[in-house]
Amino acid sequence: MKHILFELEGCPFETLNDDVLIYGMLILAAGSAKATLLHTHVHKFEPQGVTGFALLAESHISIHTWPEDGRAFCDVFTCGDHTEPEKAMALLETSLKSKSANTTIISRH
Repeated sequence: MKHILFELEGCPFETLNDDVLIYGMLILAAGSAKATLLHTHVHKFEPQGVTGFALLAESHISIHTWPEDGRAFCDVFTCGDHTEPEKAMALLETSLKSKSANTTIISRH
């Protein structure tokens, strides 16, 4: 089991505030991690910000955005030898056009 927590910085406001885009990113991230997607949900806040969650058979992927700060806080938690959570992290980092990332990887037993 791996749990990857990562903070993305320097992301464009428009990208972080687009709930439809983030919904699609969560679906793509689950696929890139070779995980089984069970359900995806996003919520757009007013005046800005998006929280999204992908429920996986192997655990979850989450994202919380602060467009006004250009930041997103994410995590990818997977179990199973077949999953590749690092690929989901890379997809989110690239798709959100992050200029920098702070990452912590935790092995869960």
